[in-house]
Amino acid sequence: MHRLSEFVDLLGSLLERGGPVMTAILVLSIVLWVLILERYRYLYFTYPGKRQQLIEQWQQRQDRSSWHARRIREGLISEIASSLRQFLLPISALTIVLPLLGLLGTVTGMIKTFEVMMVFGMDNARGMASGVSEALLTTAAGLVTSLAGLYFSSNLEHRAKLETQKASDLLIYH
Repeated sequence: MHRLSEFVDLLGSLLERGGPVMTAILVLSIVLWVLILERYRYLYFTYPGKRQQLIEQWQQRQDRSSWHARRIREGLISEIASSLRQFLLPISALTIVLPLLGLLGTVTGMIKTFEVMMVFGMDNARGMASGVSEALLTTAAGLVTSLAGLYFSSNLEHRAKLETQKASDLLIYH
């Protein structure tokens, strides 16, 4: 319980030092990770059953070689591809937005620094350090969360293509 309290204090301190942009980065990072975890849950637990169900639906058909059957097969493959690609676009978008938010935090932090310099001159090192700290924290947070999201986004995209191809190979003609 003590470590949880320390973690909450540390998180509060980071959010305070990072300003409102850091809060936005945290919220969008949480959304990003929820979407990523949902996709892996779907890929490993839900999708295999759905794929098997669609394959059985295809294999129960008498006609698997006519033009109409081929269009049904294409529809089944499209359904599989669509279910695998769900939420990949928002994940990719978030990985693009997060470093931009980090850049926004850099700009707001530097504006705070220049405001302190304008009001107090070079005599207020603590005030200037606060703005520079905000700039650096938000930049780092935006980049780190984006890099992690980029890896998993790419991995999920690759897996979606691979599984779509596997499903296509399993839905054979006769």
